[in-house]
Amino acid sequence: MAGIIGKKIGMTSVFDAAGKNIPCTVIEAGPCVVTQVKTVENDGYAAVQLAYDDKKEKSTTSGMLGHFKKAGTTPKYKVVEFPVFAGKEDKELAAGDQVGVDLFEENDWVDVVGTSKGKGFQGVVRRHNFSGVGGQTHGQHNRLRAPGSAGASSYPSRVLPGRKLGGRMGGDRVKVLNLVIVKLIPESNLMLVKGSVPGAIGSYLLIED
Repeated sequence: MAGIIGKKIGMTSVFDAAGKNIPCTVIEAGPCVVTQVKTVENDGYAAVQLAYDDKKEKSTTSGMLGHFKKAGTTPKYKVVEFPVFAGKEDKELAAGDQVGVDLFEENDWVDVVGTSKGKGFQGVVRRHNFSGVGGQTHGQHNRLRAPGSAGASSYPSRVLPGRKLGGRMGGDRVKVLNLVIVKLIPESNLMLVKGSVPGAIGSYLLIED
């Protein structure tokens, strides 16, 4: 199996054996429940479907209620499929099994996927690192942070798609590669990874092996 679902708890720092202070992100990784195991014979591909974080029954659709009931678990907020690659089957999993941080070991390298914080509508200086138009001594008046000319004249008489302009920034799916697991706390389902990960505190993360 390739990963687990988690939740961003916050950031802290720990000291390593050499006394170096390492910034870390604290992630609550699981426990996740296996809600379905997909096979090449039945589904055309191999994957393990995991669910995480309890949810009220009244907030769950009837179809998903039946899906969770079939797996023998309570409704969950987050459901994600992780592909199973040939030769990577660590152990046989069945619907209803639980998966936690014991899936990983300290000093393992992982990739973390999350949704970045939304910044709202932003201009071109912040969104695309424009330097602004001209300077204060070049007659720009109050347009120092403007994008400048964006369209052509008689042809095509419009702004072409794909131009770097102001707009909504953030809220994107972001993957951070090659983070080291500094420490595991199995009794609390906590994982400390070196560095920062995308998303706000309390947001869901995918930790991929």
